[in-house]
Amino acid sequence: MKSNILGVLAGVATGAILGVLFAPDKGSKTRKKIKDKSVEAKESLKEEFDNFLDTVSKKYDSAIKNGEEILEKGKKEVKETVNSKL
Repeated sequence: MKSNILGVLAGVATGAILGVLFAPDKGSKTRKKIKDKSVEAKESLKEEFDNFLDTVSKKYDSAIKNGEEILEKGKKEVKETVNSKL
């Protein structure tokens, strides 16, 4: 899902830059517009990527915690089974 969002943002940025390139303006104005749009796109992509990393990090931490809980539960069940057999 996040890769779709990043793809859409990249497409929008590309479209905006192409629109500026084909607009009938002086070269200096066109270059300034391209620079401004590039900076906006960069900031937007960075923000989305940071959000993506935060999401992945939270899911990783959650998976580790759940894994540890399952491991502890499994250890407890093995101990109980072994103790009941003795």
